[in-house]
Amino acid sequence: MSWYRNTVWFVKGLREYTRGGYESASKHFNPADLEVNVAGKSFLITGSNSGIGKATAKEIAKRGGTVHLVCRNKERAEDAKGEIVTETGNQNVFLHIVDISNPKEIWKFAEQFKNEHKLNVLINNAGCMVNNRELTEDGLEKNFATNTLGTYILTTALLPLLEKEADARVITVSSGGMLVQKLNVSDLQSGSGTFDGTMVYAQNKRQQVVLTEQWAKTHRNIHFSVMHPGWADTPDRQPVPTHLPLASTHSPPGDEEKLMELLEEFSQKFKSPSSGT
Repeated sequence: MSWYRNTVWFVKGLREYTRGGYESASKHFNPADLEVNVAGKSFLITGSNSGIGKATAKEIAKRGGTVHLVCRNKERAEDAKGEIVTETGNQNVFLHIVDISNPKEIWKFAEQFKNEHKLNVLINNAGCMVNNRELTEDGLEKNFATNTLGTYILTTALLPLLEKEADARVITVSSGGMLVQKLNVSDLQSGSGTFDGTMVYAQNKRQQVVLTEQWAKTHRNIHFSVMHPGWADTPDRQPVPTHLPLASTHSPPGDEEKLMELLEEFSQKFKSPSSGT
């Protein structure tokens, strides 16, 4: 069925994930939807020193929101912060240097953040696609550590803070590439077989979709969204299926629950005894 999946993916990609798809969908956009005032609300955005993350931070700052930039590179992050403050005039832009591929750093940051700030919206935007199998200093495969485990730990650690706010949201930036992958919980760190960075990335993005669905079931007071940002500037504004028609990418509920269990086990290995939950 791989030929069928690839064909459907190609057709779907032409329709929904290209500039033509954007131009077609944009005819139904309502500009007024973006004219909102978010003053008094706090937003945390990972991977926000460039690209989609920075653009998102800038638009939120323009609308009066308090913005927390979570970035790995201090120099580039400071440049991004300066640009956002200068262009928007919003001084409520704060910088946090955290490597999302480092579980210990994430736990430490989240614990401190919970004690010092409120949070209305978490935007999991940071991600990577490493084409060769690389291990972090903790022995974790780099793509998995950043895209899946990092997202899991940060979100899990900040859920208690989000639960305190009305209309709290978690938005995770996934990718349409996940449509070619079925959830695989037997090899989360891609240690067997030939390593294909693109497919590993797509698998991570499938895992993010599953995480979002599972969190939504257990945290009813928080709105969870997972989205494909577009290959360029394509905002997906309508809910779409998470599987291609007739594709064999559906996984049994047991596998989805197993993913949550495995990630929880991974996360606890790097949590210091002094960290709260």
